[in-house]
Amino acid sequence: MKHMENSFEKFELNRQLLNAVADSGYSEPTPIQDKAIPLILKGQDVLGIAQTGTGKTAAYLLPILMKIKYAQGSMPRCIIFAPTRELVIQIDKAIAELAKYTDLRHTAIYGGLGPKTQIETIQKGIDIIVATPGRFMDLYLREEIKVKDLKIMVLDEADKMMDMGFMPQIRKILEVIPRKRQNLLFSATFPEKVEKLSEEFLEFPTRVEVTPQATTAETVKQRMFEVPNTQTKINLLKYLFEKEGVEKAMIFTRSKEVADYVYNSMVQKIVPFSKIRVIHANKGQNTRINSMDAFRHGEVNVLVATDVASRGIDIQQVSHVINFDVPLIYEDYVHRIGRTGRANQVGEAITFLTIAEDYHIKKIEKIIRMEIPREEIPAEVETADTPFEERQNYLREIDDQRKKEDPTFKGAFHEKKNRKPEIKKSKSLSPAKKTYKPDKTRGTTKSKRR
Repeated sequence: MKHMENSFEKFELNRQLLNAVADSGYSEPTPIQDKAIPLILKGQDVLGIAQTGTGKTAAYLLPILMKIKYAQGSMPRCIIFAPTRELVIQIDKAIAELAKYTDLRHTAIYGGLGPKTQIETIQKGIDIIVATPGRFMDLYLREEIKVKDLKIMVLDEADKMMDMGFMPQIRKILEVIPRKRQNLLFSATFPEKVEKLSEEFLEFPTRVEVTPQATTAETVKQRMFEVPNTQTKINLLKYLFEKEGVEKAMIFTRSKEVADYVYNSMVQKIVPFSKIRVIHANKGQNTRINSMDAFRHGEVNVLVATDVASRGIDIQQVSHVINFDVPLIYEDYVHRIGRTGRANQVGEAITFLTIAEDYHIKKIEKIIRMEIPREEIPAEVETADTPFEERQNYLREIDDQRKKEDPTFKGAFHEKKNRKPEIKKSKSLSPAKKTYKPDKTRGTTKSKRR
């Protein structure tokens, strides 16, 4: 009886799903699965607040697959929306894994490649579509997707959707799909804008929250190094890989330019070319998917990425997450470090911060309600001199931060920007101080002055 209490058997899922769950290696439901699955099976609208890595995808997929059961008709009965193509592909793979003993038809649709193959798949008949909002609206307006049979709609990573500006598209989608449907909204954080969306989108929802908002996984050890400049960050990376035995790591940067710089620096000094990949928005869709798969299967053990890869990517045995830069969207800190310490495994998150990033770390610590332990840079790590331009950039950033907090603050650069250059009106320069020499090829001094 106790075994039944802790297993997926208690949800009364069909044997096809239970066999697929067993094949996946899951023996006990996670807290979000424990709470959400019965509610969704009963047909309730659910608002799920769960950080990444808690098993929320299976929490909504298992009851959906149970409700849809088998292939039927030609039009989708469930549509799942996610903010990025990577997450769309990930969810579709999870469906393939959990629905492998059923005849359910599903597909992932997203931008970045031509829609021809996606349209052909839909035309053959489909039960579940996983989509980015933009590509869905594109195919809907072409009348390639019919929605009159839609029974269940899911918004996954709702907070990220809003951060990425998908709200107008979501509102258009809500206008065209049937009103009588079951709605599920999942979000790692629950800021005011997501709360407003949930009020528009959900009907008398049951709220399921398995951890306080924006908390970090207990299985992730966090630490932080104050670093003077970018070159010292690279030197510290080298130390961590050589002396601390970093095995499988994701390194997050703030921009694609920094991602490329880190990748090139690591190839030259730290990791063989064959063992590292870089992914960001400028990389082609196939390159990004192939890099992620290579990392997932252990062919590559270092992935350098912008925040395009921080959400919803379920890769096991990531030993370390390294924040080369502190994220500017503070909730992304939680998503980044959620790439490690998954499925109750222990992981480590290491953050590098400059003087200009200290402001953002304080905001992040407020959100996660804990102070991240700070450590001294090891003596073996060479501390590089900070180039003049880099230091000036840091100081400007600090000025901007102080202006945000205090609009009356003028800034260290204020006087320099507004001060007019002084013009000396002295008429008598001694011969020794006259430095002007006439250019004989262009006339005399007198003619030049004219």
